[in-house]
Amino acid sequence: MSTGSENPEPELAPAPSVEPDGPLPPGAAPMSETAADIEDLDVDTPKVAILMGSDSDMPAMEKAEQELTKRGILSETRVMSAHRQPDVVADYAKNAKLRGIRVIIAGAGLSAALPGVVAAHTELPVIGVPLTSRTSVAGGLDALLSIAQMPPGVPVACVGVDNARNAAVLAARILNA
Repeated sequence: MSTGSENPEPELAPAPSVEPDGPLPPGAAPMSETAADIEDLDVDTPKVAILMGSDSDMPAMEKAEQELTKRGILSETRVMSAHRQPDVVADYAKNAKLRGIRVIIAGAGLSAALPGVVAAHTELPVIGVPLTSRTSVAGGLDALLSIAQMPPGVPVACVGVDNARNAAVLAARILNA
């Protein structure tokens, strides 16, 4: 019977330092400062994503785009369904931050899964907009409860039913714009 002492674990060498040893060249900044500078660059990329589960949600959700445009905040709008295209939604949410998105607004009706699915796949702030439809229960209460009642660890901010404009105002405040 082996006690494990015959082959002791080899000691690992410490990981090399990210910063070069010794003084930096004149005008060079440490990598941590450079990374912060890159994050603060103001480039012509959208800062807010506006997502919706169906083309029929566009009339309600375009109010978010109008408010952001009025405030000078670039946004992009996409239609993707959490139920019909779950892989597309997951990929989009996972890569949004890499593309410069800082806040995601997601509008959905009925079971309103889109905001929660997006929040499950990103660390970015997600603002849910509950939407009404011809088959909504109690004027959008079904969507509102679906968005507001997220499990612990998967937060989604929730604005009023059909109130995409307020979602845009909240996104602007999050961006401190």
